Amino acid sequence: MNLKRKHWKKIIPIALGVIVGGLLLAFFIRVATWEASYYAEKEGSERAEPEVIHTDALDETPVPEEEVEVYTVPEDQPRYLVIGKLDIKSRVIPVSTLPNGEVGTPNNIFDVGWYNGSSRPGFGGKILIDGHSGGPRVNGVFKKLPLLDKGDIITIERGDGRTYDYRITENYAVDISDANGEMRKVFKTTEKETLVLITCTGTWDSENETYDARQFVYAELVEE
Repeated sequence: MNLKRKHWKKIIPIALGVIVGGLLLAFFIRVATWEASYYAEKEGSERAEPEVIHTDALDETPVPEEEVEVYTVPEDQPRYLVIGKLDIKSRVIPVSTLPNGEVGTPNNIFDVGWYNGSSRPGFGGKILIDGHSGGPRVNGVFKKLPLLDKGDIITIERGDGRTYDYRITENYAVDISDANGEMRKVFKTTEKETLVLITCTGTWDSENETYDARQFVYAELVEE
């Protein structure tokens, strides 16, 4: 009887050691597996960081060419905006003033917006068209607007098929703090029919959730 007790006294510590060792091994394997999975996921998310960062809920889906071609508007409204130098041919979507007083923009970053409170091609005055420089992950239609030079041509096609060419006279950026003053300039009357393109530019301000500058392009109608 004493021999059996001595035998079990030797076996029990060994068995407990094996059990505890197995549990510790399983724990460390679990931790290592989770850590590898976490950092793999983290690495993937870092690679997926957007080049263009802002929080607007925008549609980044490219507009199929066939949808662009069948797009229609009333005869006297702008239908397409064409900038050959930047390889742009975009639908012109009517937009109005937002509740905060700002001019609206299209939901899709590949469309441009014609402010329906401004003039129309062939009617004189100022024609205001805006567009996005980018969405959360993709560059927008007006990302390369700062590359346009004085003398470059912008074309608008109306709903009736008539086209109007505008030659750029000015292209510059202003700090966002000066944007309201620049907008007042946009709506001043001019002798020549003028097209004004506007987009965001500069550096993304995450605190205020907007870019810190605005790009303004002025172009005058080329007389036939």
